[in-house]
Formats: sequence, structure tokens, C-alpha cells
Amino acid sequence: MSMFNKLFGKPKQESSALATLDKLNETLEMLEKKEKVLLKKASTEVEKAKDYTRAKNKRAAIQCLKRKRLYEQQIEQLGNFQLRIHDQMILLEGAKATTETVDALRTGAAAMKAMQKATNIDDVDKTMDEINEQTENMKQIQEALSNPIGASADFDEDELEAELEELEGAELEEQLLQPATTAPAAPIPVPAGRQTARPAPKRTAEEDELAALQAEMAL
Repeated sequence: MSMFNKLFGKPKQESSALATLDKLNETLEMLEKKEKVLLKKASTEVEKAKDYTRAKNKRAAIQCLKRKRLYEQQIEQLGNFQLRIHDQMILLEGAKATTETVDALRTGAAAMKAMQKATNIDDVDKTMDEINEQTENMKQIQEALSNPIGASADFDEDELEAELEELEGAELEEQLLQPATTAPAAPIPVPAGRQTARPAPKRTAEEDELAALQAEMAL
């Protein structure tokens, strides 16, 4: 039996502690009822003593006061009993809470031990090595897939970049040398009466030959 079991007991003893708490509660309720009865009796004796005093029966009044004191002694004794029961209940409840706490800690420790047993540090290292190896293999595969193949593999990247820079420079130079296009100027309005007749457009040589041919045919 472990030290914790010796101190706090097993689950079977825990149920016994609960039964003990119930029994103490019942006893406490019984003592409280008796105390109420004795208080009522002591109050009754006081009233009787007052009545006997009014009747000038001193002897009977003293007997009532004696019984009242006896009841008060019993009431005090019952109060001490109740106090002891309260103390015992507090101790049992504290012990019960301690037992439950230790039991919970014991269960947690057992679960932790089982998990550590199922997870060996060597297995963890092996798993991490496998993950790193698979990651490195995947990187190599991705690099292999990204490398150019066939005729494109013979191209020099530096030469291609230099050619691209030449094209960009030529295009920029062409843009600088190209004349800027300007919008046609708007016609200036001329007042009526001052407009000059436009000269007849000059005919081309083909139009002159056509006109001469038409004149010969008319003859």
C-alpha cells in the first residue's frame, strides 16, 4: 500500500467518509431539535416562577428556577456536542477534498506516464529525420522540374538578357526620334463680303489628255 493510500484511503474508504458525514449531519440536526425543546422548557419554567412569585409561593418559584438551570446546563452541553460535530465535519470535508485532489493528481501522473511511454524520444528523433529527408527530396524534385530541357537548355541567360536590353534601348530611341503629332489648326472665320474666291484646282496631265480626246471625238 502506498503512502497516499495509507494517509487518505482508497475509493471504498471515500464512500465510508461520505456516509460518516451524512451520519454527523443527522446527529447535528437531532441535537439542534433537542436544544430547541430545552430552550422552550427553560422559558416555561421562568414563566412559572413569575406566576408563583405573584402568588407569594416562594418555594415553588425556586423549584422552577432550579429546573431552568438544569435545562440550561443541558443546553450548554448540547452546544458543546454540536461544536465538536462541526469540527469533525470540517476535518472530514477537508480530508475528502484532499483525497480527491491527490486522486486527480495521481490520475494525471499516470496518464502522463502512459503518454511518455507511448512516445519514445528515439521515435521522435527518427520521425523528425524522416520529415527533414522528405523535405529535402521534395526540394530537389522541384529544382529538377524547374530546370530547362531540350534546346532551351543551351541558351545563355546572360546573352538573352543583353539582347533584351538592346531591344528595349532601340525601342526607346525610336520613340524619341518619332515627330510629335499636332492637331490641325482650326480655320479662322472670315467676315461675309471679304471672302475671296478660291482658285480652281489645277488639272493633272491625265485629265488634260482626257479632255483633248473628248474634243476630237466631238469633231
